[in-house]
Amino acid sequence: MKIVCGILATLILSSCGQKNNNLPIETPDTPMKTSGKVVVYQVFTRLFGNTNTTNTPWGTLEENGVGKFADFTPRALKEIRNLGVTHIWYTGVPHHALVTDYTAYGISNDDPDVIKGRAGSPYAVKDYYNVNPDLAENPAKRLEEFRLLVGRTHRAGMKVLIDIVPNHVARNYEGSSTPEGLEPFGASDNTDLEYSRDNDFYYIPGQAFQVPEWKDGYKPLGGSPHPMSDDSFTENPAKWTGNGSRLARPDAHDWYETVKLNYGVRPDGSYDFTLLPPEYAQMEYAQHVEFWADKDVPGTWEKFKDIALFWLDLGVDGFRYDMAEMVPVEFWSYLNSHIKMKNPDAFLLAEVYNPERYRDYIHKGKMDYLYDKVELYDSLKHIIKGYGWTDHIPVVQNGLKDIEHHMLHFLENHDEQRLPSPEFAGDTQKGKPAMVVSATLSTAPTMIYFGQEVGEPGAENAGFGAPSRTSIFDYIGVPHLQRWVNDKKFDGGQSTAAEKELRDFYSRLLNFTIQSEALMGAYEDIHYYNKEHTPTYDHRVYSFVRWSAGERLVIVSNFDARKSYSFSLKIPPHIIEAWEVPSGRYPLQEMLYGNVKAVLEVSEGQGAIAVDLAPLESFIFQFLYP
Repeated sequence: MKIVCGILATLILSSCGQKNNNLPIETPDTPMKTSGKVVVYQVFTRLFGNTNTTNTPWGTLEENGVGKFADFTPRALKEIRNLGVTHIWYTGVPHHALVTDYTAYGISNDDPDVIKGRAGSPYAVKDYYNVNPDLAENPAKRLEEFRLLVGRTHRAGMKVLIDIVPNHVARNYEGSSTPEGLEPFGASDNTDLEYSRDNDFYYIPGQAFQVPEWKDGYKPLGGSPHPMSDDSFTENPAKWTGNGSRLARPDAHDWYETVKLNYGVRPDGSYDFTLLPPEYAQMEYAQHVEFWADKDVPGTWEKFKDIALFWLDLGVDGFRYDMAEMVPVEFWSYLNSHIKMKNPDAFLLAEVYNPERYRDYIHKGKMDYLYDKVELYDSLKHIIKGYGWTDHIPVVQNGLKDIEHHMLHFLENHDEQRLPSPEFAGDTQKGKPAMVVSATLSTAPTMIYFGQEVGEPGAENAGFGAPSRTSIFDYIGVPHLQRWVNDKKFDGGQSTAAEKELRDFYSRLLNFTIQSEALMGAYEDIHYYNKEHTPTYDHRVYSFVRWSAGERLVIVSNFDARKSYSFSLKIPPHIIEAWEVPSGRYPLQEMLYGNVKAVLEVSEGQGAIAVDLAPLESFIFQFLYP
């Protein structure tokens, strides 16, 4: 058997130009609570520890600063864990194209004409076997610094996720750190052909790539001078662009900084590989691995398998897959089954937006979790903005009943508008009831985006792109988070009273979710029952129950920012029967605020709780009978 760097149980870093280090088995300083839900903290790695507040549009690294792996100190990680976090998704780790000059470390320069922003898109990966040099205190030892971060995160009691971007790579993909015995993408392609199953890319023979015609006054780097910014980039023949554009001169709104990878999908959309039989949707990982063992698969499949195993050997616990639905389900069966055979507990999260394909990617593609954007997130956003009704929430849950555990919930991520931004809610408080519902509605994981817990509005003009989303393309400071970071003390020392209150709310909510057994148990909506039986109940309110053998919860939220509601919340007879609760009065403990007194009164088989809900208030009532 050929031994290559990154595919061993003990990582051999020397052949990758790094120091030899055996990976120890990391033991958390304090054991992670695992009886409740999973909570993922997505952090944009280069922004988290940046304390520079200059924020010049299109500013350089020297002007605006950048965060480092080292900024995730034991204290910082402890505070993230104390927020109620079980997994950290470090966004932007693999080496992607960027403008900063690292030639002193043997890293080639990238052309600003095919880079978005100055710091570059994390989804234009240039080298899958190394990490972003921006993130290292010593770029020559950047992979070792990441390995140390993995160890610190594990010792803090959390697991590590990073991105894999399967659909596309940077226009100038090099893979210069690819281990001996493996090939970078495109190294053996026949560029005379538009398509060959053995090619990693699609080509436009006879045509050279041309930089897009810029629109609306846009210029790379905002028009700042740069020796390589000349409206040209050498690529002959041109490759298909990451979003599928087959133009040698893609549009300015295309993903022009990336090129699309070939998974054995012919230009007419037909497949050039063996299809997975339908019955494999019900089969386990080992059977998927066995199915593919004697199949000739496209080279890109094998390359990504090697990449994933490399990161697992570095201690990474799972992956978030960008735009997974742009890649065939059969590839995911191949990749994910191999990952799970190596690490059965690997956490596999995919960005998929087509509800009709959800079950294929979960069952046949062996994904653990998918984004619940199109269903729950979009519904909650409409409610928060004032034109949606809570009546739609149980419709969403009922439609996803068979896969609800696989649908990860969120209210923010790097692609979505920040809650307090004027373009979304305009007020951090409006996100509170939605966060309670999002975090407690199902057994699925909850995800929050760094800065969400202190009300970050994403208002900075960083350069590429418009405010409302914290920039992922430029060097920038994140003001609300920086006040909590407090010159890397990570204690909220500069936070406002409102920011401290919001973070406390998130901490109480998330810590409850990771400890509650009921939230991994049964769910039932009581919203429609109360609309029918409670005169003062309203579509701006939402209520449901969750329960397990030892814990019962009644959860009610008011999405109205101006109106209070007082009513007797009814618990339907069939739920009281399922809970086996006889007639009587039972004190309830409110788990979110702790100072709300409530009683469940059961009479003639029906339950009732007197509820007074202030605007944007939520209650989580815990009932421990018997």
